[in-house]
Amino acid sequence: MNASDALKGVWQQARLPGEALAFARLAGADPVLPSSFAVGAAAQSTIAAAALAACELGHLRGTARRQVGVDMLHAAIECTGWFSIDGRVPDPWDAFSGLYLCADGHVRVHANFAHHRDGALRLLGLDPASGTLQRSDAEQAMFGWRALDFEAAAAERGLVATALRRFDEWDATPQGQAIAGQPLFTIERIGDAPPRALPTLRAQDRPLAHVRVLDLTRILAGPVGGRALAAYGADVMLVNSPHLPNIESIIDTSRGKLSAHVDLRTDSGRDTLRRLADDAHVFVQGYRPGGLGALGFSPEAVAERRPGIVYVSLTAYGTQGPWAPRRGFDSLVQTAMGFNHAEGEAAGDGKPRPLPMQILDQATGYLIAFGAAAALCRQQQEGGSWHVQVSLAQTGRWLRGLGRVPDGPRAARPDRTPFLEVSDSGFGRLEAVRHSAQLADRPAGWTRPSMPPGSHPPAWP
Repeated sequence: MNASDALKGVWQQARLPGEALAFARLAGADPVLPSSFAVGAAAQSTIAAAALAACELGHLRGTARRQVGVDMLHAAIECTGWFSIDGRVPDPWDAFSGLYLCADGHVRVHANFAHHRDGALRLLGLDPASGTLQRSDAEQAMFGWRALDFEAAAAERGLVATALRRFDEWDATPQGQAIAGQPLFTIERIGDAPPRALPTLRAQDRPLAHVRVLDLTRILAGPVGGRALAAYGADVMLVNSPHLPNIESIIDTSRGKLSAHVDLRTDSGRDTLRRLADDAHVFVQGYRPGGLGALGFSPEAVAERRPGIVYVSLTAYGTQGPWAPRRGFDSLVQTAMGFNHAEGEAAGDGKPRPLPMQILDQATGYLIAFGAAAALCRQQQEGGSWHVQVSLAQTGRWLRGLGRVPDGPRAARPDRTPFLEVSDSGFGRLEAVRHSAQLADRPAGWTRPSMPPGSHPPAWP
């Protein structure tokens, strides 16, 4: 499937006007990165969908429809998430993250957060406090485990690790079957409300100007979605907890956003978030399933307090099947679903390998932005409160359905230099990929610099 067909399918699923598709201009073709999967089409089509839906909302607010252009190479490079800060390119992986050989296969461990790393090491019978552990110690300990046993034991402890599977093995699992029965995303009306009027746009406004977005997400899909909404003009407030850790990708994904601290463990913090939600149009959250609901911020609770809200939920494995409650990250979902095995076979050596970027995160992030804008269009026309749901596994199923690229593994790594921009940030001098969606009469991009968590007060400008 090419990117134009993929865009059309996404657009039609959201029941958006078909005539708007004529304003999309997509250039390029896979392969653009070394992969046997259509990662370029996945990047290009989801970015185009997000930008086009934002422009459709702008059209409902009084502007003419805008042409949206997305170059596939640029989109794919943007989805690599590359950046440098003061000339340093951060290493995205902890030393203990990655693929391990087991007694009967492989397991991938995600250890970027200290509590996940230490939990995995303890499960292996190792002491993370010893100060002398090496990766080789963990590799040796993993030899004594069967892959599925370690996966199950990690899940029971709230850790993040998955066994390497082939596609057919994933398809035979109850979770694989549950994902196969779900659409790419859902947009569901969850309450009654009149249409909530948005200010009429001026000629110089970007299509999401004056739209307020609460971004309660951390790793990586959710922050990408919020960043995309900011690129189209939304006021996006990233809400972090002062006690939770972050990874350095926040430097890149905070471009265009306000960044505030709110402690939801406290009554005052929850009151602050309620006040912010009262004046928000979109509420995006990517915490573990049920986590925010337990604090009083489920979709239904937010919609009851703030009728007309668009609430977006991100999960790893969807809302159905035995894995629905599990935590997960892109690298683990790739491994569990069969992508790492398939890439190894396509490369010819059979060595499991990841996709060339975290495309499940990235594409899901743009689907968050797309779903939010599409639901805002519905809210403007029909009223109601809306719940958008996306997951990494559903995006993975969709990516697999785009088909394979036979000569893809032999593609050369492209030069990212023509697509980079440099800006000042609260972290230092930031060099990163500029946004790949080009609007005909108004550049997409970020006016607010990336700032560390807590740099702004928890109040709308």
